[in-house]
Amino acid sequence: MVESKSALAAGSGPRQGEVWLVGAGPGDPGLLTLRAAEALRHADLVLHDALPGRAVLRLVRPGAELVNVGKRKGAAPVPQGRINARMVAGARAGLRVVRLKGGDPFVFGRGGEETAALDAAGIRWRIVPGVTAGTAAPAAAGIPLTHRGLASAVTFVTGHDEGGGLPGGVDWAALAQAGGTIAAFMALSRLDEIALRLLAAGRSPQTPVAVIAQASLAGEAVLRSTL
Repeated sequence: MVESKSALAAGSGPRQGEVWLVGAGPGDPGLLTLRAAEALRHADLVLHDALPGRAVLRLVRPGAELVNVGKRKGAAPVPQGRINARMVAGARAGLRVVRLKGGDPFVFGRGGEETAALDAAGIRWRIVPGVTAGTAAPAAAGIPLTHRGLASAVTFVTGHDEGGGLPGGVDWAALAQAGGTIAAFMALSRLDEIALRLLAAGRSPQTPVAVIAQASLAGEAVLRSTL
């Protein structure tokens, strides 16, 4: 049996030549973890997403380099390969690198792809988990994801693939039959298709639905309806 070391970040920030993948949470800087804030204060290079709440970036220490590598609605001005290469180059140059990602790095954040690239390059990395929109958005709307006697399971699913269509690997019929709560990320542009698939597979038309935008921010909006 091989004993593995925890991938969770420890200490105040990345060491020279190290990359930390840091979750920035849903946008409200008050929901940032203490370790994430410390990492930003110690980083030399911060590669950040197109964050919904840019106030988080005010925590970055003066003199650190800030690089926006974010994506919006399928648009990727900076391809993932270049992001990976920039992380590797920064670490090899002896910089303390933070890859700042909205939500949690390992929940629809491409954190797995980035850690694989760092492993391939022999770069040490650590993770700082963040509050994912999958829990923050319903919480902001006062909606429990689980409720005794009503919902004993939760499924996180992405609402679109890289091309903007419904992801081919998701069995919507199985989700409809499984019951429990479905938390769909980035699903607004495919909301009609998702609803029709769930209805066709037998989900009740009276199933409560909430569409939540800009959770935790001043522009937060919640639309409540049924499937």
